Order: sequence, then C-alpha cells, then structure tokens
Amino acid sequence: MTKHMTYVFSIVLVLTSQVATAERIKDIASIAGVRTNQLVGYGLVVGLDGTGDQTTQTPFTTQSLISMLNQFGVSIPAGTNLQLKNIAAVSLHSELPPFAKPGQKIDVTISSIGNAKSLRGGSLLMAPLRGADGEIYAVAQGNLVVSGFGGAGEDGSKITVNVPSVGRIPAGATVERGIPTNFATTEALYFNLNNPDFTTAHRMADTINSMVGEGMASAMDGSTVRVRAPVGTPERIAYVSLLENLTLEPGSAAAKVIINSRTGTVVIGQNVRVTPAAVTHGNLTVTIGEDLAVSQPQPLATGETVVTTSSAVEITQETNRMFLFDHSVSLGEIVQSINEVGAAPGDLVAILEALREVGALRAQLIVL
Repeated sequence: MTKHMTYVFSIVLVLTSQVATAERIKDIASIAGVRTNQLVGYGLVVGLDGTGDQTTQTPFTTQSLISMLNQFGVSIPAGTNLQLKNIAAVSLHSELPPFAKPGQKIDVTISSIGNAKSLRGGSLLMAPLRGADGEIYAVAQGNLVVSGFGGAGEDGSKITVNVPSVGRIPAGATVERGIPTNFATTEALYFNLNNPDFTTAHRMADTINSMVGEGMASAMDGSTVRVRAPVGTPERIAYVSLLENLTLEPGSAAAKVIINSRTGTVVIGQNVRVTPAAVTHGNLTVTIGEDLAVSQPQPLATGETVVTTSSAVEITQETNRMFLFDHSVSLGEIVQSINEVGAAPGDLVAILEALREVGALRAQLIVL
C-alpha cells in the first residue's frame, strides 16, 4: 500500500489592459442628492409546510403572532402553549429609488431571523418598511419566490441547495410616501465621480464648458464637479439630459497590483512598470511517499503481527535561468519574461514582492 502526498501551489493570473475609450458622464458619475434610500422592516411569513420557526426557541415569533391577532380581536388565553411550525419571523429590506412616488412598486427581500428551515411556499403578511428616520415609506405583502430548497431523511441525512431561508417578492412593496429632494431648487448641480480622479474631474469640467459655455463647470476636487444649472424643473431635466450624455476620456488608473490571498488571483494594471532588475526563481516540489508493509513472526515463534511504515521524501527543484528587466518594462514584457523561464503564476507573486522590496516595482502592491 502506497500513499503519495504532493504539495502543489497554484494561482490564477488575471491581466487588465485599459484602452482609452470615451465614456458618458452618466456612466462615470452621479448627481449629488439623486440616490436610493435603504428601507428595513419586520414581519411574519405564514403558510409554510412545517418548515417554520420552532417557537420554543424563538419566542418573538409567538409574541408577534399574538400581537397581530389582538389587532383583529382574537385573544389568546394566558399560558397557552402555541406550537407553530408554519410561521416564520422575518426581516425585510429594500431600496427606495430616487423620485419614487406613492403607488409605485419596489422589490423586497425577505430573510429568516429565527430557525426556520425554509421559506418556500410562504406568504408575507402586510409589513411596513421604514427608513433611517423611523418613518414608514412602503408596505410589503405577497407570495415569496425562493430559489433554494432542501430535503432530509429519517436517518438524519439532509441536502440543501442554495439558501432556502431567503426569498424575494418582485414588486412586492407599494410606496406610501416619497422622499423630497432639492434637485430643482439648488443653484448648481454637483456631479460626483464613481472613481475619484483629478484628471477625470478636470476633463469633465472642460467637456461641459466646451458644450454649454466657459465657466459653467468647475472641478471642486478630485471627486466633484460643480455645474451651474437653470432654475425650473423642466429646464433642469433637459439640461441634465444633455450633460449626462456628453462623452469624455477618463484619466488612466493608478498603477496597482492586486493579490487576493484567499482565491489566488493576481490582477496587474496596465500602468505597472519595473525599473532595471535581475531576477532568478526556482520551483520546488516536495513529494512524500509512504509504503506500508506487514511484519509477521515465524511459525511457532512468539511475537505479534505489526504494520511497518517506510517513508520516502523526494525534493525536485527546477533550474531556471536568470532574466533581466530593462528600464520601464511594460506589463506584457513582465509576463513574457516570466513565462520564458517557465515560472508558474504562483511564482509571480514572490517575484513581485521581491521587486517591491528592492524598489524596482513602480506600482502599489495590495494584498486582499
């Protein structure tokens, strides 16, 4: 009997290359004040097929049901031991879009907060959705759509696919009140970049000025561009429609190398450069083999049968050539040089870390 254990180190390499392309303002920036608002709520899901909360361990589910029944004039005698397997206490969350009006529908996500096994087949009873100020902005109700499911056998074995304790109700909440904004009343509009960059902010201001007139737009900092806007809702809407469809070339991103230590992913940006440096790197493979043998005593001899182990350790190290990085080596040349000496992507991480230590890597090395 032989067992072999080989230690293998692998990693996935991802390369990014940014090509200079024109982007619409609406794709790289948003208008200050025009935003979604988070809503949260609490409710009960009923009609479950015995997969609800175990109320002996989740007393808040029973309390919620009793409170709801009291509102309908149904009183539960004190000391009644309710065994409710078809009800689950849930939390609700949703996002209220900007300019949402009463009567519009929004999606709702429902998550179990007790020990319910599954919400499949359940219906959410009317539950209010509140904002950060505690006010009710929407009311949710409806049948859940649950993608996960599970099953269990009498012997205790079970299987679960996806997450059956979370569901969703498309268009399951009705907006009861909107959130007022100052979109049409402010003197100016403020465009906030999704990725702050001084070059992009400067170019955006220049693009807007070339279209609507010099001095109409100015970059406040690396993230915000201030644009003077007309007064009046119809005029301002038409003005924003014009601005958000203007195109410009965003500034190139800073040189970065991102290493995800959990997934083994390496992402190298386009602007990464390496100054002159010489590198040599070898691959090391360790193989451990174990042979099991049975040792038996001679006939009529005293002794015991035992199992003996014979271990063999083999170390293999590849001999790789040294390679040289010239001045301002580009991304493609880095990968090509490493591939020529047969280095695996996993070796690239060690090489990049070493280049940073000697000061030859012209980029930020970020480990997630």
